[in-house]
Amino acid sequence: MADLLSDDEIAAQLPDHWDREGDEIVRTYEFDAYLDGVGFAAAAGGLAQEAFHHPEMTIGWREVEVRLTTHDAGGITANDIELAERFDEIHG
Repeated sequence: MADLLSDDEIAAQLPDHWDREGDEIVRTYEFDAYLDGVGFAAAAGGLAQEAFHHPEMTIGWREVEVRLTTHDAGGITANDIELAERFDEIHG
């Protein structure tokens, strides 16, 4: 199990455009079309499965909200930060 990050570590490591909401980090990605968001969610789901880390994703019209937390650790870990950075890379 991954170790929880401290509040200071989370603040220092949180990627741009991500916010902290309690025990989760959250970002809403915007797209030009609905199917672009669906494609992003599918790609993000593949990355998450490879990492055996499963975010909450909500697909809306031209946007996808992603929420990351490490459930078995009870909060935010380095795994969440790393996956957030990988999602940012595929979003471009």
